Amino acid sequence: MMKARLKKLPVALAMFLAFTNAGAATGAGNDAEGFHGYARVGVGTSSTHGPQSCYGLGGNTMKYRLGNECDAYLEGGYTGNFATVEGVTYTGTIWVNTYSPNSDFGDAKVGIVKAYVEAKNIDVLNGGTAWIGKRFYVRPDIHMLDLQYINLNGTGAGVDQVKLGPGHFSYAFFKDNDVNNFDPLTGAFINTSAAIRQNFVYQDIPVNPGGTIDLVTSIITAQGKEDRHNGWQVSAFHRQDKVMGNGGNTFGVQYGVGPGTGIGVGNDRIGAAGSTLLGSDVTRARIFNDLWVQPAEMFGLEFVALAQRDKSDAGGSSTWTTLGVRPVYALTRNFKLVFELGTDRVTVPNGGPAQRLTKLTFAPTISAGPGLFSRPELRAFVTYGKWNDAATASVNAANNAGPVYNNRTSGASAGFQLETWF
Repeated sequence: MMKARLKKLPVALAMFLAFTNAGAATGAGNDAEGFHGYARVGVGTSSTHGPQSCYGLGGNTMKYRLGNECDAYLEGGYTGNFATVEGVTYTGTIWVNTYSPNSDFGDAKVGIVKAYVEAKNIDVLNGGTAWIGKRFYVRPDIHMLDLQYINLNGTGAGVDQVKLGPGHFSYAFFKDNDVNNFDPLTGAFINTSAAIRQNFVYQDIPVNPGGTIDLVTSIITAQGKEDRHNGWQVSAFHRQDKVMGNGGNTFGVQYGVGPGTGIGVGNDRIGAAGSTLLGSDVTRARIFNDLWVQPAEMFGLEFVALAQRDKSDAGGSSTWTTLGVRPVYALTRNFKLVFELGTDRVTVPNGGPAQRLTKLTFAPTISAGPGLFSRPELRAFVTYGKWNDAATASVNAANNAGPVYNNRTSGASAGFQLETWF
């Protein structure tokens, strides 16, 4: 059980990794036994005197989160052991979630996001795990951006954490976008967006003291007719533990082709099958570094640098670059000051002026501990956004409150937000 008062960062981080399946680990991350989940909800207003506004460029980018999330999200569920037979433990997990693009959940739809069963510690898998069902699967993130830089979620089957050589091997088979299209008048079959996705993960390969390499590949096979395309992606991550004490660093390089870019799936996440309408001319290349450190009990910091290039014959090429930092300073064990500064630049295919956006947030926070990842956090925040003329249309289009800024190039918002995992 998680104590109400987290006294040490390692405890907070362990809970973070176990309960959210996010953070430094690339592996599938089996759900911990018991009831767990995640929630964020808040309320705010803006300088336009309407709903809280959020500042981002949309398109192929992600926005900096602190004081800049205008939505509401809740997920949670239960994991329990069914039985243990001759050393093999059978475990079931079911989770639901709900999402609203506004601050009020209202009549937001509730959906099932996890429903799967695992058989753990199988001797023929060298101590590995077999599973079938719907699940969150291999989705580490850059927390400040809420960017799951690799995301293999879906409905399928696989084997995990099979000891093989110096590392661990996992394989998963998924069926994505499993929908057929029919003519509304004749009922004749037109086409399908479905794709078979195979994922291969080889992780925990030791390369230096405290450092490992993880390799992740997706092979995507379209099941539609001649206008549908196959795709693939390959990603490599170097993970370093014990940076400045209990910190960590992830450096990643990724490349995807066609539906392997993830374009067309939620938030364009590499790993899952994107639109099979995308041909081999559509590519995405990404390089990033995500660092978090806790050099002192009362001070922590996350820093991210990322560059991503999207290219296609029809759309040309566009490059998103971003730098961001989130320092956290605790005045007491239950009260800290959180800052976040992020700047984005996006080039446009026609060679016009690049879009630029800078976002700054200050958030006095009541928290269950002084650590960077200690949660719950009950935040008050003030956020300021500044962008150039070239970015005005994108900022208006990406704003949940609509194009309220018109031709203006700055704005501010303030409010309150809860974020917690449990």
